[in-house]
Amino acid sequence: MKIAVVLHSDDGQRYGVTVPDLAGCFSAGDSIDDALESVKEAIELHLEGLLEDGQDMPVIAPISQHQNNPDYAGGVWAVVDVDTTAFEGEAEKIDIVLPKLLLKRIDDYTHAKHLTRSVFLAEAARAAMR
Repeated sequence: MKIAVVLHSDDGQRYGVTVPDLAGCFSAGDSIDDALESVKEAIELHLEGLLEDGQDMPVIAPISQHQNNPDYAGGVWAVVDVDTTAFEGEAEKIDIVLPKLLLKRIDDYTHAKHLTRSVFLAEAARAAMR
């Protein structure tokens, strides 16, 4: 799952990071790289807590939906990729039937995006259920 984050710095060296789509989820680091690594861990813990409490995976919006928010003015935007499979349970193999042309289009798309069919179909299902 790709999650938008915004970094702020008062001194140009240490950074605070806010996750707009996860209320109360934030982190910091002594460099941009440290801050992004720290916020990834914060996101993972936040999502794990939500799911353990029986809540659904939150809807994640693109950066463009947050950029005009004055709370994030002057921030540097980044995207953190978080593997959520550990929180959603074990993978389960299923058999599905799709039209041949649709399957080819899925394969062409996933190849171009460096995804697997499974990842693509899971992401499409999550997006459809938001």
